[in-house]
Parts: sequence; C-alpha cells; structure tokens
Amino acid sequence: MSSSDDDSQQRFALGFLFALIALVISVVVGTVVVKRLGAKAPAQPAAVAASSAPAAPAVAVEADIASVRVENGVVKFYFASAKAELAAGANEALADVVKGVAEGKKAVVSGFHDATGDTALNAELAKQRAFAVRDALKALGVAEDKVELKKPEETTATGSNAEARRVEVTLGAL
Repeated sequence: MSSSDDDSQQRFALGFLFALIALVISVVVGTVVVKRLGAKAPAQPAAVAASSAPAAPAVAVEADIASVRVENGVVKFYFASAKAELAAGANEALADVVKGVAEGKKAVVSGFHDATGDTALNAELAKQRAFAVRDALKALGVAEDKVELKKPEETTATGSNAEARRVEVTLGAL
C-alpha cells in the first residue's frame, strides 16, 4: 500500500470518529431537552383560555418535582408524589412568615391532598407534609405555639394533581 492510501484511510477513520462523536452528543443533548420539556405541563389551548372567566393567574407546577412559590403573601409548597420533602428555597420563602410571627401573628399551615388513591393514606401524607413545613418554621425560630396546623383537606386541582399536593402557609391573628 502507498502512503496516500494510508492517509486516505486515516482521514476516513478520523472523519468517521468525529461524526460518531457528534451523533452521540446530539443524542444526549436531545434526550435532556426532551426530558425537560416533557416534564412540564402542557399549555392550555388558546380557545379554552379565551373562553374561561377571569381568574387568579395559573401556576405551572411540574408534575412530580417539589417546589415552593410565594403568591400574594401565601407560601405554597408543592410536593412530589408520595413524598414529604420540602423543596430547596423553603427558608427563603418562609422569611416573611417568620417576620410576621415575630410581629405578633401566627403561622397557619394548611395541608391539601389529591383525590387519587387511598383517601386515608393521602390524608396522612398531607399531615406529614404539613409537619415538614412546621418543622422548617421551628428551625427558623418560630415557637410551636405560634403555628396552627389545619386538618388536611381534599382538593380537586385545576387540571393537575400536583396542584392538589401542596401545603399553604399564611399569617393569621393570634
């Protein structure tokens, strides 16, 4: 074989290797994008949204990921299915509640659960979630007698069981 044949074979092999690497990277990036986009709730069709009466702004809650949001002074903890772990950012979200308790109010912790599965188990899980929020408040210096726990309520979510798997914290009078 001549050296030009060897050079051609080496160039072909390198080209093939680079193409293979590019293909693998494309597949990995594509998989990550699909998983991230696939985990989000689909948007409501424009026709349905236009025909609905005005309501509070909808909150997009990812189906099975814990998260926390503050809306109009209400701290809302969303939980993954069958879990009672708080999402990252819980302490920051509770800062105004802790401040309000220090000013003489009480923290009212309300648990909710979805209607899927065993009602008794759902109620118990909602209670454990409320306890997790109460424990977070206690860890931030809120006395236990300044925290009111409300009995878990079953709720029907607006199209998402993730919306129903939540604990809300509000400030109330002592």
